[in-house]
Amino acid sequence: MAHWWETDNGHDKGPPKIQAVAYYRHSAQDRQENSIPIQRDEVREWAEQHGVEIIKEFADHGKSGLNSEGRPAFNEMMDEWVTKRNDFQYILCLDVSRWGRFQDIDLSAQFSAICKKNNKQVIYTTIGKPREDDPLYPVYVQFERFRAAQYSRELSGKVWLGCKKIAEQGYWAGGSPPYGLQRLLLDEKREPLNVLEPGQRKGIQNQRVTLVEGPPDEVATIQRIFHEFVDLNYSEFRIAEGLNNDGILSPSGRRWGAGSVLSRLRNEKYAGTMVYNRTSQKLKTPRHYNPPEEWVRTPEAFEGVVSHELFEQAQQILERRKQKYDPDYMLRQLNSLYTKHDMFRSSLLRLDDQMPGAGTYARQFGSLDFAFQQLFTDERDRARQVVHDRICEHIPEVLAYSDFLVLDQKLTLSVQPAVPVASGYDSYWPFRRDQRQVIDITLGVVLSEPSDFEILGYVALPRWMTGDNTFRFTGSSSRAELFGRSDLGFLQHLI
Repeated sequence: MAHWWETDNGHDKGPPKIQAVAYYRHSAQDRQENSIPIQRDEVREWAEQHGVEIIKEFADHGKSGLNSEGRPAFNEMMDEWVTKRNDFQYILCLDVSRWGRFQDIDLSAQFSAICKKNNKQVIYTTIGKPREDDPLYPVYVQFERFRAAQYSRELSGKVWLGCKKIAEQGYWAGGSPPYGLQRLLLDEKREPLNVLEPGQRKGIQNQRVTLVEGPPDEVATIQRIFHEFVDLNYSEFRIAEGLNNDGILSPSGRRWGAGSVLSRLRNEKYAGTMVYNRTSQKLKTPRHYNPPEEWVRTPEAFEGVVSHELFEQAQQILERRKQKYDPDYMLRQLNSLYTKHDMFRSSLLRLDDQMPGAGTYARQFGSLDFAFQQLFTDERDRARQVVHDRICEHIPEVLAYSDFLVLDQKLTLSVQPAVPVASGYDSYWPFRRDQRQVIDITLGVVLSEPSDFEILGYVALPRWMTGDNTFRFTGSSSRAELFGRSDLGFLQHLI
């Protein structure tokens, strides 16, 4: 029996509080700078009312909720607390959108499932702690996840339309200005205020930003690039070399390259045209380039650093060069050269300034020889069909599979007809062994002169051959004696 002096006359402390951590997130697009303090106050109030003690708080300031990347506080909570500690039961968050606006709502649920697996329950305080017998709670949370994701999509669409309208009006829609240009802030009456430094943003919603000339040395460099390219007919390689020799750094702070020069020459902003939507990157998706017809272009939006005429001259030069390297154009030029000289060799290309070099043909078609073969595609296709018919005379079962033949379900054959390349006093046939593992034999088909394209014989190149994969065969070569065949009877012996 307890004595009166053993009775605790102090206040009843009540049951121990359940321990929890709390997570707050302030979005980069949220203009409410007190967002996290407001979230903290509401979550703490809920915790106090429900007997929950918050032992740790995590907060991501100005972080997108589209995924977990770039959210150090969220990742620390998941990696260091949820999965490694057992001294709390709840994770408190104001609402589903603060947890994240994941575009894949299953990903949002996945993080919650990780918490549940580690015996922690995520509680959205605006919804409250669910009853164990409430079957609709998961449905409601999933709906809130959808709403959070949909809000981001709708907001992204509204932001894009707003930027598009600003660009159509000739103003800068955001981002870093190009090398040689800088941003000028305009007030509500569109009067100049001041140049914006890197990282600075406009402070009032109805202010606008335009572009003006940048640092004089950068402007001089841009004007030099256009002058040397258009007026002096310098290549982009020579321009880059000259800039590097003069110690002028590229926009990245390193040496100039031909690609960096070309990107300056193609940038319409240097002629005063505002261009928007050249690239897209919405909702944390990978950046991609949009087709020109989707660009938002506003000519004469501001005063450029080069004249419109000079810019257009540069584009005409680039367009002519682009046509020069178009595959169809290259083949037409090659056919004209062959028709004119009735022969074909790489030295003839160097005699014509309008012709791409042999290396260009090699990059586009694999080699200059195989570019020449492309001039006779129809004739080579007809020869391929004739070979197929002749093989059927020797082999009972021939299956045309993809771009090769399967003989009697045992042997695979890649058929490669070639017309002779007349290179002067002699001719040769180029063949390239098919390197795919599924191909057993590359069957080269030797065609006669382009006057009749008769089949003269065959060259069998087995897969096990070593050394070069490309061969030039002549009638008197030792390779022709080793691999040459007068008919297709040898295929029967192989199967």
